[in-house]
Amino acid sequence: MTTAFPYALVADAPNPSHELVQVVRGRRSSLAISIAIHSTSLGPAAGGCRIAHYDDPAAATADALRLAAAMTEKNALAGLPHGGAKAVVALPTAARPTGAERTALLHDLGDAIESLGGSYIAGPDVGSSPADMSVIGERTSHVCCRPVEDGGSGDSSLHTARGTVTALGAVADEIFGVPELSGRTFGVIGLGAVGAHVARLLDRAGARLVVTDVNPATRSLAEELGASWVHPDDALKTEVDVLVPAALGGLLTKHTVPLLRCAAVAGPANNQLDEPDTARLLAARGILWAPDVVVSSGGVIHATGVELRQESEELLTERIRGIALTLRQVFRMARDLQTTPAFAAGQLAAQRVRGGE
Repeated sequence: MTTAFPYALVADAPNPSHELVQVVRGRRSSLAISIAIHSTSLGPAAGGCRIAHYDDPAAATADALRLAAAMTEKNALAGLPHGGAKAVVALPTAARPTGAERTALLHDLGDAIESLGGSYIAGPDVGSSPADMSVIGERTSHVCCRPVEDGGSGDSSLHTARGTVTALGAVADEIFGVPELSGRTFGVIGLGAVGAHVARLLDRAGARLVVTDVNPATRSLAEELGASWVHPDDALKTEVDVLVPAALGGLLTKHTVPLLRCAAVAGPANNQLDEPDTARLLAARGILWAPDVVVSSGGVIHATGVELRQESEELLTERIRGIALTLRQVFRMARDLQTTPAFAAGQLAAQRVRGGE
């Protein structure tokens, strides 16, 4: 059902690299909602709904633009028939709305998504959950990752973790010549929903673990797995084979790269590089970086496959295993072009998008 909504339009002017950038103010919540659609060349754009505090609503819009472009790359590299988009709700304080206030903002978000006529398919992101997708789904059908009991695919974190561990096999093969994870040391930064699954899967594969999180309560998982625990401030300086960022992005900067004591960095955290030049700093140090848009794609592969294409679990497992093949292609392209994996991933994604135009 299409719902007309009397929102105050703040902006609706395409960025040169985006198909649509729309900022509206929710009529119920009065919160600014930014939606950026980067590309629909491969199909309807898919991407998460981020609900977070921003000091300036303009920063939220900038975040939506950046994240939408990354989703185009992620979906293209995952071989999905989807472009990239992102929605960002800018909260005025760090406190997240609950109860009726949260329902109001989610309904506002649903109306904004519905107004785009199916060009954007929304899912969870930082600050939102599968349960939130059900509430958004009361206002639009263009939503993914609702709980299983509501007819959706549920929490995608396990599938993101499965894809991450598959990617780590390709990274190990590139560095050490064999894809086995057993006996290798992995430093997992962040033990949230995805990071905890990654740690458990690596433990099951026989890997050695060094873990950390800003939440000290997660130390119980380290004890459960027999993993070494380090303080978050020391995580980047700890000697490991592969560093696995599994929390928020922006971890890799010109200040942190010199601290690293690892052969590679590969994890599910989005937007790990603070800026493109950081990829060159990693390469200059001989540290292999696996682009997060490839590593973290297991969740979107599974969710869209279940809910939008009704694919079997067998096919979805093969798609997730294909993350390793894509990553090997990116590494090979980087070698052939004598460039960074970050640049190679962008080139490969652009080729696939152009092929869909």
